[in-house]
Amino acid sequence: MPDGQPFEDRPDAGRKLASLLAGERIGQPVVLAIPRGGVAVAAEIAAALGAELDLLFVRKIGAPSNPEVAIGAIAGCGEPQVVLNEEFVGLSGATVAYIDAEAARQRAEIERQRRTYRGDRPEVPLVGRDVIVVDDGVATGATLAAALKALRLQAVASITLAVPVGPPETLRLLARSADRIACLRQPADFRAVSCHYRDFEQVSDREVIDLMARTTTDQR
Repeated sequence: MPDGQPFEDRPDAGRKLASLLAGERIGQPVVLAIPRGGVAVAAEIAAALGAELDLLFVRKIGAPSNPEVAIGAIAGCGEPQVVLNEEFVGLSGATVAYIDAEAARQRAEIERQRRTYRGDRPEVPLVGRDVIVVDDGVATGATLAAALKALRLQAVASITLAVPVGPPETLRLLARSADRIACLRQPADFRAVSCHYRDFEQVSDREVIDLMARTTTDQR
């Protein structure tokens, strides 16, 4: 795709990513979507590959003085794992008590998302599976890096990170936590994920619920 041509929307990006992934030798993968934006991309990939779809929950742990700066994250499909960037923790001045409290707050939000998006739908088993982690794009990659490290603790066979767009330097860093990277666009003048879509409206909780329900029905 030429760098100047944006994706129409998340489903369009998902279909194009699916075509790229179809050329990879990945056995019977599980597609794990990062809610909420990643679900609309991942649903297209799961449908095209005939793969199971599930969610990979991740919440940023922000610095005390600037919540937008990630000093770590809590992530996982089963029991969420806390993964910290020790260098950033030290620079931020975050105390153990602060991290514990923030992790508890974000864990509660993950549980809310789990109940809202999955309902009584069981988790897809991941041990020994090849997983494809999907988001609608990546910028700094700090939160996603934590998600990949937490996922590795669940004894998966391999991790493929699939994103429509991301800056080259971030993708190089994320490659340390993944077995392969599938990315359609890696512009040097990245700016922001939204710049690479014509339609980048926020994905609602209802859309996530509907996409997960539709995918579950299709897989039966």
